[in-house]
Formats: sequence, C-alpha cells, structure tokens
Amino acid sequence: MKRYSEHYKELIHLGMPIVVGQLGIILVSFADTFMVGWHSTEELGAASFVNNMFNLAIIFATGFSYGLTPIVGKLFGKGKLREAGLMLKNALFANGVMAVMLIAAMLLLYDNIGRLGQPEELLHLMRPYYIILLLSLPFTVLFNAFKQFIDGITDTKASMWIMLTGNVANIIGNYLLIFGKFGFPEWGLFGAGISTLLSRMLMLFIAMALFFKSRRYHTYMQGFFSGSITGKEQKRLNKIGLPVALQMGMETASFSLATIMVGWLGTTALAAHQIMCTVGQVGFMMYYGMAAAVAVKASNYSGSGEKREIGRAAAAGFHIIIIMAIIASLLVFLVRNDMGHIFTDSDEVALLVTQLTVPFMLYQFGDGLQCNYSNALRGIADVKPVMLYAFIAYFIISLPVGYLFGFVFGWGLPGVWLSFPFGLTSAGVMFYLRFRHTLKAQITKQ
Repeated sequence: MKRYSEHYKELIHLGMPIVVGQLGIILVSFADTFMVGWHSTEELGAASFVNNMFNLAIIFATGFSYGLTPIVGKLFGKGKLREAGLMLKNALFANGVMAVMLIAAMLLLYDNIGRLGQPEELLHLMRPYYIILLLSLPFTVLFNAFKQFIDGITDTKASMWIMLTGNVANIIGNYLLIFGKFGFPEWGLFGAGISTLLSRMLMLFIAMALFFKSRRYHTYMQGFFSGSITGKEQKRLNKIGLPVALQMGMETASFSLATIMVGWLGTTALAAHQIMCTVGQVGFMMYYGMAAAVAVKASNYSGSGEKREIGRAAAAGFHIIIIMAIIASLLVFLVRNDMGHIFTDSDEVALLVTQLTVPFMLYQFGDGLQCNYSNALRGIADVKPVMLYAFIAYFIISLPVGYLFGFVFGWGLPGVWLSFPFGLTSAGVMFYLRFRHTLKAQITKQ
C-alpha cells in the first residue's frame, strides 16, 4: 500500500476533475433520455438509434484527439511549454481534417438510414435529429483537441468547468425546447438536438477564450503562434491518434452494430436499450476519466525517465477503477426494478430494462480493465497493437456472441447484451498483457 499511496493521491487529484466532467456528460445523457422518454416513447426509440450511430463518430474523434495527450504530457514533463503550445496548433489542424472525414462518412450513413431495418414509424423522427447532431460534430471534434491539451498539462479542473458549463446549458435547453417552456417552441426530439448543438458550440468558444485570453496560458500561446503546421508533427499525431481512434471506434462500433440488431427486435427493445446504454455510460465515463489520468501520469513519467513509476501508477489507477465498478454495479442492482420507470411510463420497456441488469453488472470489470490499460498504453505511446486486440475482442468475439445469444438462442435483448462482457473482458486482458510486456522491455532497455 505504501508503494501505491502517493499514486492514489495524485491520480485522484488529477483524475477526479476529469471524472466530474465525464459525469456531466452522463447527466446530459440522462436528462436527454428522461425528457425525450417522457415526451414520447417513439422519440426515445429514434434517439436510441441516432445517438448510438453518432457515438461511433464522436468516440472515434475523441480517440484520435487522445494522440495529443501523451505528446503534450511528455513535453510538459520536460518543461517544454512552447513546444506543447505548438503541438496544439498542429492538433487543431489534424482534428479539423478528421471532422471533415467523419462528416462525409455520417452523410453516407444518413443516405442509407432507411435500409438498416429500423422501424418505419421512427424514420421521420430520426432524420431531422440526425442532421442537427451532424452540424454539431465539428464543434465537438475541435473542442476535443483543446480538452486533451488542457488535460495533458494537468490543468484538469479547467476542462471540468468548461464541460460542466456546457452540460448545464444543454439541460436547460432541453427543458425549454423539448417541452416548449417559457414561450419556446415544443420541438421534442428535434429540440434536444438543437440544445446539443448550441451547448457544443459554447464549450468550444469557452476553451478558445481560455487559451487565447488567459494569462496562465501565455507561454503556450506564444508557442502556438511561433511555429507552423508541419508534416512531421501531423505524422506524429496520426501515429498515436489513429490506432487509439480505431481501438475506441471498434469498441463503439460493436455497440452501434448491436443497436442495429436491437432495432430488429422493435421499438420497445430500442427504447430499453437506450435507457440501459445511458445508465451504462455512467460506469464507462467514470472509468475513462480515471484512466485518462493514468495516461497523463504515464506520459509525465515517461518524459522524466521514471519508467518504474509508470507501472505503479497504472496499477493504482486500476485499483481505483475497481472500486468505482463495484459501486456502480451495486447502485444499478439496488434500483433495477425502478430504473426503467424513471425514463418512461411504458411497463414493457421498464421490464426489459430490469432484465439487462445482470449483463450490465457482468461487464463492469472488463470495461474498467480495458479502459485502464488502453490508456496506460497510450501514456507510453505503444498504441499500434490495440487495433488488432480491439478487432479480435469486439468483432471476432462480441458481435457473433450477441447474434448467437440474441437470435439463434432466441434470448432477445438480454442475449445481445450478454455479448458485452465477453468482448470488453477479452480486450482488457489483451491490453494488460501488452502493457506489462512493453513496460518491462522499456525498463530493461533503460
């Protein structure tokens, strides 16, 4: 315990603001699901499909932006603050290019939305909501670059407050535009989309104002303007960012493809799936918030040459995440019979939500394990193998198991959800083994 105690303190100090910011995202997701669900079960089903499709793009973009964190963290560890500011400039360009590519991909998906076997009665709700979320995508992608820079220099409280401000604005906008309060139009699901767009714009503008106007970022800003965007730095960002994006994208794609399978089961299954995905994000965001702190500390230690501390920081992070997973599982178990009725008045949907409690609890350990060690690998810039591991875990294992349990065995929605523990746990084990092997090699070489 003495070996880890200092790491616990540092990770909690660094990671809790990230966790709080992530929980703010969950609060918005809860508010979206709650308000849309009480406005209309059909709108809740439509939101389930569209949100899961966009989660794929957003998580992919977020993973790509993570390529900046270990680079900035290493520069920060060496005291090279101007160089860190210049890396942000390069990252904004790289993320802007990524935004254009994702918009093109999402437009292609939109053009084929009617061919994916979704309930016909939901298509007229899905399409306008989809377009609004598409408009918000570039603001999210550019904000990601600022956030990863801020986290990389250990100023995690600043990004927390920016995210909380945007999240509060989103919730207020939801209330006004979904239900038409205080003279605003009652736009339902479309109103939720407008609120999301405006809040994402707000977060980007606040991050820009903080970086370019705040005195504490003056040295970084000088570096930002002193150099230019170069092919060398773009290659450096892509070398780390793309493998992480593909790893996270494949994980999210498995959930998105599972959502398409859920759509084959009908509107009720989609609505229950959306509710449980919202609840499941609580654990994921908490784990990823703490794991992001692990990545920052690993990159800082890598920059200062303290290789042995990297392994201890990663282990300490996993200890904290396990406690989080136990708490999340217990809370969901205790409210399992009432959880569905929080979001909808449909007894059928609520019953399905209750049936998903066991699969949810089963995958928390694997989710925490893969979050922690994928980020530990990111911190030491060893990210190429994670693509292969993610492909095996999510496409070779998880998706076929979901189809087998859900449709071949006839277990329906709970069967699809039982695939998640298989995919996440296998990914976590592979990431852990790779991290242990790479770190041992680095220590030996040192």
